[in-house]
Amino acid sequence: MCWPGASDPTRAASRGRGATAADLDGLLRRSDVVSLHLRVSAETRGLIDSRRLGLMKHDAVLVNTARAALVDRDALIHALTERRIAAAGLDVFHTEPLPRDDPLLKLPNVVLTPHGGSNIDHVVARGLMTAVANIENFLKGRPTNLVVDPR
Repeated sequence: MCWPGASDPTRAASRGRGATAADLDGLLRRSDVVSLHLRVSAETRGLIDSRRLGLMKHDAVLVNTARAALVDRDALIHALTERRIAAAGLDVFHTEPLPRDDPLLKLPNVVLTPHGGSNIDHVVARGLMTAVANIENFLKGRPTNLVVDPR
């Protein structure tokens, strides 16, 4: 299930790919895991705030590997401290690196990675091989597999 957002041009396309578009509040009420994968915009800044954290199941997990500004940090810390949600996995932070006295570091129900959660050997190796192939193709005048947003 996905929430493509009101202004997302892929909203209609997502329905044809086996995804079901859903109202965000309803999605938060039903989900066991909420994983954020979107950009920060006027519509998404602070998207997961105290009210929306309050909609989540008590045993739900919030994962943010996108942008820290999507989540109200203080509201998240409160929800985790009060066990309003079960846990969080964070790969992005409002201040990087996290200060040593940051409350997130003391919470037992939080997993933190240094904005490199996907940096496992085979993913890094594949990325490097793709980069080398694209450079070679570019230098030889052949097409690359890069996608450039025309905007």
